[in-house]
Amino acid sequence: MNENSTLIIAHRGESFDAPENTMAAINLAWDRGADAVEVDVHLSKDNEVVVIHDYNTKRLAGVNKKVKDQTLNEIKKLDVGIWKDIQWKSEQIPTISEVLDSMREGKKLVIEIKSEADIIPFLQKELARSELESGQIEFIGFDLETISLTKKAFPDHNALWLLDLDYVWINRIFKPSIKSAILKVKKYNLDGLNVWAGSMLDQKMIQQVHNSDLLLYCWTVNDIQKAKNLINWGIDGITTDGAQWLTAHLMENH
Repeated sequence: MNENSTLIIAHRGESFDAPENTMAAINLAWDRGADAVEVDVHLSKDNEVVVIHDYNTKRLAGVNKKVKDQTLNEIKKLDVGIWKDIQWKSEQIPTISEVLDSMREGKKLVIEIKSEADIIPFLQKELARSELESGQIEFIGFDLETISLTKKAFPDHNALWLLDLDYVWINRIFKPSIKSAILKVKKYNLDGLNVWAGSMLDQKMIQQVHNSDLLLYCWTVNDIQKAKNLINWGIDGITTDGAQWLTAHLMENH
């Protein structure tokens, strides 16, 4: 972990340099010493937990079909690397099992649940098989019901509720209540919030969340000065597209 003990989380792996949510990006993050890697998961047609951000495969593979309507065999035939660069040609969509097998000692995996709650029992099966420590796996999600059900299924794992805050234009006019968000997190026995690192995220908010004995992570920070400010204010985790790049700059400044 970096000098200030803020978790530096590689967003979909080292996604600045390698194609997002692929084993190339994930292993590059581990090789470069990232504290943690964040990945997104969906459930395939045949109930395999696969690692991809979008609900369909059009953006990354050029196939306009929902992930949930494709079998693992079909999904594995897709090339999700060549869009990034020819050197990544033939990179596949990994399963969560492959990602769990890649874990390094003392590192964390942050799993964002993009599908509905029916994915939970299949995640339970995969995590039980992996035999990783509970502290190495954390969960995040935008859907409050799904992330609360995830916390019930994995009581020993951290589960954080994702919030857009002012990432969405309407919230720049009608700002959401952080106090209300904290109350909901407490009600559902979650461990904290993971918020967009926009103008709403300031020292006061961080203190407010910490005063409620909750964790606060943020996404997605690719600016050195912003990261420095957030660390000085005591943020618990920063998600970035370039974990090695950000960590190197932070250590230089330190």
